[in-house]
Amino acid sequence: MKNTFLAGLAAAVLLVAFTSKAPVETFKINPASSKIGWLGKKVTGQHNGAIMVKEGTLEVSKGKITGGSFVLDMNSITCEDITDAGSNAKLLGHLKSDDFFSVAKNPTGTFVIKKATAAGKSGKADKYNIEGDLTLKGIAKPVSFEALVTPDGKKMTATAAFKINRTHWDIKYGSGSFFEGLGDKMIYDDIELSLNAVFEK
Repeated sequence: MKNTFLAGLAAAVLLVAFTSKAPVETFKINPASSKIGWLGKKVTGQHNGAIMVKEGTLEVSKGKITGGSFVLDMNSITCEDITDAGSNAKLLGHLKSDDFFSVAKNPTGTFVIKKATAAGKSGKADKYNIEGDLTLKGIAKPVSFEALVTPDGKKMTATAAFKINRTHWDIKYGSGSFFEGLGDKMIYDDIELSLNAVFEK
C-alpha cells in the first residue's frame, strides 16, 4: 500500500512538472520612446517619416519572446524630409486619403506576433525571426522579419528593418504593377520600415 501511494505521488509530481506552463511576463511598450520609420521611393525621389505606436506588449517566458501585439496610430504619420509646411501638409493629406492609408476609416493598424524564433546572438542583443499579421486598411497580411532585442533588467529594446509590398494592403496609387504609362510619376511598391521600440515591465 505504501509503495502504491509513493508511486502515485511521484507520478502526480511528474505530471505537474511536465504540464505546468512557465510564467509569462508582460513588457509594455513606451510610446514616447518608440516609433516606426517609413521610407517610400518613386522614380524622381523619395520621402521618409514616422508612425507612432499607440500601445503594445511583448510576452516573455523564460527570457524568450513568445508573443505580442501592437496598435499603430495612423493619424500620427509624419513626413520628415519636406521642410516647407504647405508641401508637407499636402503630402500628409494624400497619405491619409483613400489613395493610401484611408486613415479616416482606419485610424489604427495592428501587428500581432504569431511566432518568435530565437536565432542566436548579435553582441548583447538576442536575434529573433518574427512572423506575424500586419493589418492596414482593415486588411491582414502575414509579414516576417529579423529583430534584435536587448534585455536590460526591467526594460527591453527592439530594433528591426524590413520591407512590405504596399499593394498587398490595397495601396495601389501610382503603382507600376497596376497602371501603365505613369512615367516619372510611378511610385515603387515597396515601403521600407524600421522599428525602434522600448518595452518596460
